[in-house]
Amino acid sequence: MATLLFSALGTAVGGPLGGLVGALVGQQVDNAIIGQGKVSGPRLKELEITTSSYGSAIGRHFGRMRVPGHIIWSTDLVESSETSGGKNQPDVTTYSYSVSFAVALSSRPILSIGRIWADGRLLRGEAGDLKANGTMRIHTGHDDQEIDPIIEQIEGADLSPAFRGLAYVVFEDLDLSEFYNRIPALTFEVIADETFGLSEIVEEVVDDADAQVSLDGLSGFSCEGPLGDALLQIDPIFPIDADASGSTMLFSPERMQSEPISLPEPALSVDDGDFGGASGYARRRSAPRERPLEILRYYDVARDYQPGLQRASGRPGPGQPRTVEIAASMSATTAFSLADRMRQKADWSRDRLSWRTCELDPAVKPGSLVSVPAFPGRWRVLDWELRDKGIELSLVRVVPGGTETPPPAAVDPGRINPLPDVPAPPTTLSAFELPPDGSGTANTVRIYAAASSSGSTWSGAALYSDDGNGSVQSLGPSGKARCVIGTVSNPLNSASPVLVDRQNSITVELIADDMTLLNASAAQLAAGANKALVGAEIVQFARADPLGNRIWRLSGLLRGRGGTETAVLGHTSDETFVLIDQRTRLLDATRIAAGPASLILAAGLGDPEPVSSAIGLRGISLRPLSPVGGKIVALADGSLQLCWTRRARGAWLWLDGAETPLVEEAESYLVTFGDPASPVANWTVSSPELLIGAAEAAALQSSLPAGSFHVRQIGSFATSEASLLT
Repeated sequence: MATLLFSALGTAVGGPLGGLVGALVGQQVDNAIIGQGKVSGPRLKELEITTSSYGSAIGRHFGRMRVPGHIIWSTDLVESSETSGGKNQPDVTTYSYSVSFAVALSSRPILSIGRIWADGRLLRGEAGDLKANGTMRIHTGHDDQEIDPIIEQIEGADLSPAFRGLAYVVFEDLDLSEFYNRIPALTFEVIADETFGLSEIVEEVVDDADAQVSLDGLSGFSCEGPLGDALLQIDPIFPIDADASGSTMLFSPERMQSEPISLPEPALSVDDGDFGGASGYARRRSAPRERPLEILRYYDVARDYQPGLQRASGRPGPGQPRTVEIAASMSATTAFSLADRMRQKADWSRDRLSWRTCELDPAVKPGSLVSVPAFPGRWRVLDWELRDKGIELSLVRVVPGGTETPPPAAVDPGRINPLPDVPAPPTTLSAFELPPDGSGTANTVRIYAAASSSGSTWSGAALYSDDGNGSVQSLGPSGKARCVIGTVSNPLNSASPVLVDRQNSITVELIADDMTLLNASAAQLAAGANKALVGAEIVQFARADPLGNRIWRLSGLLRGRGGTETAVLGHTSDETFVLIDQRTRLLDATRIAAGPASLILAAGLGDPEPVSSAIGLRGISLRPLSPVGGKIVALADGSLQLCWTRRARGAWLWLDGAETPLVEEAESYLVTFGDPASPVANWTVSSPELLIGAAEAAALQSSLPAGSFHVRQIGSFATSEASLLT
């Protein structure tokens, strides 16, 4: 508050500079009145990210910790471009970037790597799945580790270190499109040991050391400075005795023997100035600390190793509390118990006793528990000093047995919004060709890919064309929007393609629970809504009724759309259903081979092998539509007048007063009599009519009494299906 007041007053008097001076004065007043929290231990590194600075210390990690890394090798960004479009369409070039780099994690060997976070998002899940395109290799830091192959390939064997004794990971061709085309800020869940204690921390640094101290409750610990700094971090919550009197340096838990050593009566002194005077002892109890030891700050395993804070139970002490920070991971329950233990020890240790004795007992040494006459409880020997009047012992009161706070059943670690860690689902793919939609030129092959997945976390797939002979070309990404795909369980019966089919319905099981289908009005159907590919037939549906468990019933059908009238016959069960909408991806047909063996491939993060699909409705883009309205009129002289109406690819609307456009290079028709595959007779005409004389008609009837006439339109690239004349 004083900071605010003095800052405002200074600004009013002296402008911005006066405000700055006032704020500094106010801060000093605040600190004098309120106090400033004391922090012990190294600051927890909340926001530390991956760095690449020379001379930076690489930490030693034990157990499980979430740590940043140090980039020790990297390539330049690699640019890739994909151009889509094709004939008569604008070319769109998409650029993407990838990079290969190595990140050092630990200066001691580790077991493995768990999760990896990149810019706060999961880059690698618990199951080891990488959620971006690329490859990752883990080098555990043992003395026999080999050179990473990508480093050796780029730098050469003579200039490529193996980084033995250093645990690191290598990312090869990591896709940076999700990270704004830069190396993201990375943190790693390092799994260095299954279990660890003080011995793992000490014995790697100090030879001939014995440090069998359990660190129960700690999931992990990190240090990067001298061993003394690490011990100072641990001691407030796991008190340690150190003994260097023998040939081996001994670290042990603070001794809590069941029976304390009884000290004799104090030795008296008659000299002036000796402590205790005639009593031989001096007791003092210090006042409560201005900054009581109450708060423990740590890394919380339940919150993805984010810093957590636990305060000891009981009434808060006077003044600003003192915080102990330890670079260790643990649960909130463990941290709460340790904070309670830490505060209890600090409270009882305010009671001190100086005791003079003339007996030299080898068992009484620093760290021993003793009892003294006339003073209840247990006392710990802090140090001793041999003087001419005897041995002076400095004692501190120990927490009485049975007064420890019982451990809580569970402590709430605090709220966290967990990141979804779902393995990348596999890709479902269906490829097909469609007739022109009326936009652009009708002379372009229109091949589409409908890529989807049963999981909502699917992030798209890379598409490729395979000519069937091992030659593969990239077709670019599928996009992240999932197409609506399913399986038709009931065979669809035939119906007229010129009437609304109200008799039949389609029962389709979609591949995902969150996929939906909508109803459509007559106007929406006329505009092309609810168009779907069922087997080889394009249909439209007016109603979509959910039946539960991803099953939908579609009714109010328009059949044989887009020139697929011949496919209304011959439906089977388990046909593929694909909703044709803006989510389907138009492919560059110039990169797709024209042969029947050509395939479309899709490779997503969840696909061990690329998913393939043959191209359905192949050739329909350039194949003319079969004529309609065909009829035969028998004239009075016995001749036959054949006529029909032309249709055009992409001209789906019958406009009043407008002639159907001629999409093909020339108007031409093939009329046949008999089986269209092997006709008895055929005629080629350039107009939608044909007159057959009486004699010829009689001869045809005589040669094949049950024969029929069919007509096909001859297009620029193909011939239409045969249409029956009646």
